[in-house]
Amino acid sequence: MFRPCIDLHEGKVKQIVGGTLDGKAAQLRTNFVARQPAAWFAELYKRDHLEGGHVILLGPGNEAQARAALEAYPQGLQLGGGVSAENARSWLEAGASHVIVTSWVFRNGQIDRERLNELVAQIGRERLVLDLSCRKRDGEYFVVTDRWQRFTEVTISEQILEELAQCCAEFLVHAVDVEGLCRGIDEQLVRNLGEWSPVPCTYAGGANSIEDLRRVSSLGRGRVDLTIGSALDIFGGSGVRYEEAVAFNRKQQKARRDGV
Repeated sequence: MFRPCIDLHEGKVKQIVGGTLDGKAAQLRTNFVARQPAAWFAELYKRDHLEGGHVILLGPGNEAQARAALEAYPQGLQLGGGVSAENARSWLEAGASHVIVTSWVFRNGQIDRERLNELVAQIGRERLVLDLSCRKRDGEYFVVTDRWQRFTEVTISEQILEELAQCCAEFLVHAVDVEGLCRGIDEQLVRNLGEWSPVPCTYAGGANSIEDLRRVSSLGRGRVDLTIGSALDIFGGSGVRYEEAVAFNRKQQKARRDGV
């Protein structure tokens, strides 16, 4: 299934090459800056009954736009970026269906079990999405934090997905090495997620055609959804028409209703 996104940077909806998010303006590569505010995109997704999309705050100065998007599509979008035990509940009260957490539950390269348990106790595992965005090194996929610049010691494995699935409702996984490049998906990562994840998983990174949506559905065994960013025409791309992605979802939903 196709899941939409709203990435916010400096108060605007943007598409950015993920690996360049290192805090240095000179190195930041931006593919697209929208004229429309975040709420415009949220209203579009609501109109087309797209569920499970995410709003990501890439740094400070994005809170007002994020809240406007959640108000436009209450319970229709997940919220990530700077989420912690201190503010998770407030984002849920603002209209987020789930909060997405990554850096806050990793410390010193490891999962901070105390923090993770605190978060689950506060909001419940059913409202929590764990962001396990990763980069490949020495043949393994390592979870990265802090705008995807800091490697942890945690790798994407069947064991770690089984373990963390006890604490969350879903996983969100950006393939950072291909994020924003529109050169195709990381098929091995999608295959691993489809085989190993016991909870729903959304993959993002590299999609450049509607065929990638079909590939993710197949490789992920129907258990992995796809976010398309820079290739989408509403974000200035030419690889995928938004209407085409919406039609794919409708066809998939009909097939499920018909028991196909």
